[in-house]
Amino acid sequence: MQDKQFSISEISQWIDREVSISGWVRHIRLSGSICFIDIRDGTGSVQAVVVENQVSKNTFVNCSRIKIETSLTVTGIVHTEPRAPGGFEIVVSDIVIAHIPEDEYPISKKSHGVDFLIEHRHLWIRSSRQLAILKVRSTLIQLLRSYFHDRGFVLIDTPILTGAIGESTGNLFETQYFDLGTAYLAQTGQLYLEAASSAFKNVFCFGPTFRAEKSKTRRHLTEFWMLEAEMAFCDSNCNMDVQEDMVCWVIEKITEVCKKELLFLGRELEPLKIVKPPFKRVTYEEAIEILRKEGFEIEWGDDIGGDEETVISERFEKPVFIYNYPKKVKAFYMKPNQDDSRTVLCDDLFAPEGYGEIIGGSQRNDDLDSLLRRIEDEGLDRLSYEWYLDIRRYGSVPHSGFGLGLERLLAWICKIKHVREAIPFPRLINRIYP
Repeated sequence: MQDKQFSISEISQWIDREVSISGWVRHIRLSGSICFIDIRDGTGSVQAVVVENQVSKNTFVNCSRIKIETSLTVTGIVHTEPRAPGGFEIVVSDIVIAHIPEDEYPISKKSHGVDFLIEHRHLWIRSSRQLAILKVRSTLIQLLRSYFHDRGFVLIDTPILTGAIGESTGNLFETQYFDLGTAYLAQTGQLYLEAASSAFKNVFCFGPTFRAEKSKTRRHLTEFWMLEAEMAFCDSNCNMDVQEDMVCWVIEKITEVCKKELLFLGRELEPLKIVKPPFKRVTYEEAIEILRKEGFEIEWGDDIGGDEETVISERFEKPVFIYNYPKKVKAFYMKPNQDDSRTVLCDDLFAPEGYGEIIGGSQRNDDLDSLLRRIEDEGLDRLSYEWYLDIRRYGSVPHSGFGLGLERLLAWICKIKHVREAIPFPRLINRIYP
């Protein structure tokens, strides 16, 4: 057998040549003196054909022992075969089996319930649909990082354990931090990015965040990945401009790079291809009027929830900004709107097709006295925020930023119904296994 290992994704380069492919069996079929084995290796899948009179007796006998998810290495000659999945097949000369499962693979072709699949998530991710989704996720992460690196943003790794609260105190995971009291799993890296933006001007972070919000909607996870950006000398309009440019660029690239995976998932590409600037910008007040016309009993001052997001986002073919929400439903750090003291300078970006919010952003309050009053009004511990207040004491400037929920963006791109499929191992309010 050859020493070199080949990947299935490059098999078209080795027509009429011998290769060795290592992977796992997706399907096997014996038909008289011929055995067909469908093999995946993480880069793709290929059909291997074992002809009884072209291999050793032991090799052909081994075919009858193979089960779904058997791990093995096959060696053989690559041929074009239009009837085979992918258009190629390997005519096998040798098989080396690494492991044969003792029991039948629990995930079969029959329909399984969501609870069963989540319980077996460690195996479910091997399926073709999940492989495609997670491949798009990996590429999406790479593209988002490239967007910011290419534009001079500096990556800042913000802490996961923190004593400062970025959002509502009602959805925090608490932990005892030695003899220093209570610490929290980070809801956001934003406060630390604000400090870093005064050093580097334009910064971003990308990592896991945690929300102990007791929500079971299709848009919520208790642990999810968020990309956050912070920009000095940037107001609320500038902030929306950056979000718009980022989303348009990433969507254009992902439809090119992951076209095969998206089509496999049944995702129509046309709704993504029309995602070009500009995005419609709708005031909070206008959004309330839209919802009232749609039959919602909602008043000025109420927050816009998931059902309302769905209705609004279904009215637009492209993402839409809802901006300048009431102060009482938004976080303490947002800058008051000088044109309407009831509101703050903020925005939510809703994805179309009913997917709702994927980005939340705001201009930050750069005025020390105003920020102090808001901290007091919210009943927050001022001492925990002294370092944050220092940003306003030394070289304060207008600055803005946003947080992008990776799983929500991915769900829209792939047209997934629930974000639990948009992350390898979802954490839900009723599940932390596996």
